[in-house]
Amino acid sequence: MPFEDSRRLTGCNLFFASTGAVLEVAGVTPDDALLSGWRERVDRARSRLGWASSVSLADSSRIRPAAQETVARLHATGASLALAAPCDQLYTATEVNEWALCAALHARDPMHWASLQDSLVAAAESAEANPFAALPPVLDEDAAMARFEQLADLEARPDLRALIDAADARGLQYLLDESVLTLGAGHGSHGYELSGLPFAADVPWDRLHGVPTALVTGSNGKTTTVRLIAACTRAAGWRTAYSCTDGVFVDGESLVAGDYSGPVGARMVMREPRCAAAVIETARGGILRRGIAVNRADVAIVTNVSSDHFGEYGIHDLGGLADAKLTVAGVVRPGGLLVLNADDAELRCRVADLAQRFGRAPPVGWFALDDDALLLKSNRERGGSTCGVRNGRLLLARGRDAHDLGVVASMPLTVDGSATYNIANLAAAALAAAALGVPPSTIASVFAGFGTRLEDNAGRMMRFEVRGVTVLLDYAHNPEGVRGLMKVARHLRSGGGRVGILLGHAGNRQDSDMEAVARVAAEFRPDFVVIKETEAYLRGRQPGEVPRIFRQALLRAGFPESALAVSMSEMDAVRRALDWARPGDVLALPVHSVAARMSTVALLRQQAQAS
Repeated sequence: MPFEDSRRLTGCNLFFASTGAVLEVAGVTPDDALLSGWRERVDRARSRLGWASSVSLADSSRIRPAAQETVARLHATGASLALAAPCDQLYTATEVNEWALCAALHARDPMHWASLQDSLVAAAESAEANPFAALPPVLDEDAAMARFEQLADLEARPDLRALIDAADARGLQYLLDESVLTLGAGHGSHGYELSGLPFAADVPWDRLHGVPTALVTGSNGKTTTVRLIAACTRAAGWRTAYSCTDGVFVDGESLVAGDYSGPVGARMVMREPRCAAAVIETARGGILRRGIAVNRADVAIVTNVSSDHFGEYGIHDLGGLADAKLTVAGVVRPGGLLVLNADDAELRCRVADLAQRFGRAPPVGWFALDDDALLLKSNRERGGSTCGVRNGRLLLARGRDAHDLGVVASMPLTVDGSATYNIANLAAAALAAAALGVPPSTIASVFAGFGTRLEDNAGRMMRFEVRGVTVLLDYAHNPEGVRGLMKVARHLRSGGGRVGILLGHAGNRQDSDMEAVARVAAEFRPDFVVIKETEAYLRGRQPGEVPRIFRQALLRAGFPESALAVSMSEMDAVRRALDWARPGDVLALPVHSVAARMSTVALLRQQAQAS
């Protein structure tokens, strides 16, 4: 088959703000002629089906303008071909997309692609959930168009579209999945089974409403920023639901544990009947696979963009990753706020494209480590929002109002000001919380205490003292995260103390990603490195494969073999590091699986009490 993945886009996505479909071209060269043939066929099908018309394809690999409803995004290994479609026509849209590519290939070289129709039919027959099994694919255009009309009729849900149109007209949040449409959010929501939707006139619209909502994405700091915002909204008196890589929570109560930074977690938060405010971690994977589950947010944050997850869904560089993260801008409501890191060059560069990409651009609140950075100063002069550090104090500006949030070094999360990445997280959270309506005095009070309890930010910069050894339990998982963790470890080292670190990775990263993490660690010349197998996240790798990559990368970087150890589980690695450490040392322990982290916390608490 000439494509390796074909999927439905159920929300605002990398390509456009609407729903649609995308396929990943594989095994063929996506030249201009092929892309033109694909686009022309898609346009004819969309016109035949009564979907909105599209405009011509631009020739770069950047994101296309919002007016364009067919998008070809060229990348290092091929192309992503996407088309916009109504929310009740997404299966049909995937069929149109696959046919348009295959028909273009067949027309160009009928002999070479003689078996394409048979391949399409076989793929359709083997699909686990094919609602159109009785209508097999065809390449002939007249027959294909007639088939698409039948498919569209089978899939059409005018009742669903009427309700969504009515919600949009009211500026109301809603959520849609395979079985339920939820109108409103949190304690102002009501869910309707798709099998029995009401008429729009029968919905009690006056009893439905949304809740203040923040989305948080980025390469590092997402979970910490989510927790900071949630702590602020709770302190303001709002019962807050939030989702992150550790689970879904309502105030201090855990509803479910695990990685819920995708659409499932978002829907759980927004449908929680006790929820009066929502904070949602929005990971890259969910954005690229399906799009964003939430249709409207008051605030969206992109913390930063750094090297991670390259090679998946056509994302091979920082520019593409920034585009993926900035998808959250497409759901910020009119009058809402997009919070961005002014110290991140990719975000500064790409923000100018948002108006073309989504048809509008939300106001931007910029944060930086230096409150006097040029971008922050110019934004304040235009009446915009900023947050940064001046003379050691965190300052928040909103229009003409300025607020001093306190001494940065006194905020526990900053570890005496050494954790600069957490200073950035605090600044981002301050902008978001203020935009949601939290008073600055409440934000300052939260920041003054957040991080004093281990439970405040579980798994992120948790600090223990064990037999005179300082232990930092963290989630650092990419080069920038490891760099930030090592800076704090070096800051906390006392006298002749040494530094030890665990290194490992999930198996679904590229070899180069792991090698980059190893190189950053080697820059700091730790005295001891335990290379760990993250056994819960092999993700297609053979046991021992990831540790071998790390070991070889460290040796190439000049790290002495005598200072290396290998453990085949996260907990064995933790114990190995603790056995090595002596009073005055600092251990940096990036532990990634939830189970291993919980076991590590229990072990460290036990040893701390014993000492």
